[in-house]
Amino acid sequence: MKIRFFLLLVLFGISNCLACKCVEYSIKEKVNIGLKKADIIFYGELIKYDTLKMTYSFKIYEIFKGKVASKIINGNAEGSSCDLFPNEKGLWIVYGNFNTDKTLIGLSACSPTQSQNFGPGFPPIPFKFDSKGKIISKDEMEMSLFNLENQNKSLQSFIYQLEKLRQYKQNQNIISENLKSSFYQKIVIVSVIVNVILFLSLIMVINRKRV
Repeated sequence: MKIRFFLLLVLFGISNCLACKCVEYSIKEKVNIGLKKADIIFYGELIKYDTLKMTYSFKIYEIFKGKVASKIINGNAEGSSCDLFPNEKGLWIVYGNFNTDKTLIGLSACSPTQSQNFGPGFPPIPFKFDSKGKIISKDEMEMSLFNLENQNKSLQSFIYQLEKLRQYKQNQNIISENLKSSFYQKIVIVSVIVNVILFLSLIMVINRKRV
């Protein structure tokens, strides 16, 4: 299982290095950029994926940005070098963008999208080379340490993102409530002005009839 996990990281890392170039940002910067660029951001669970059709489905538990008609949202990887295909069932934080007809979402490998066990972007490939340039195989202890370090960093990033996204949502709700309050205040003011004008008009009509 550990070797399989390592090979998965290696394959992802190689494909990312060769095909997709992402600008390096801190996790704080990534979240801020994700908030600006993503159509929809949510915390949910990857419930299924199809490696042949390159499609996947998430169950949404908490939404931070965007609107959806259902708690189940579907996506696909269209084949771009920077497309991210989620294939680890479990909890995820997702920054997605809708396709042209807004029926599916797509994920970018350069976004902060991550699972609970696999952080945003790709971890550095833990290779060591001998004097002849050949890869030195890692023993079980080294692999265990690498896996634990990666999972720890991923979990820290996951918790940090949840906190920041919930703060963002709370701030947006406060702004929304303030806008509503301002809107209602304007309605009241306009209503008062209209009523005053109507009252004055009524007085003028009554006075004319008396004359």
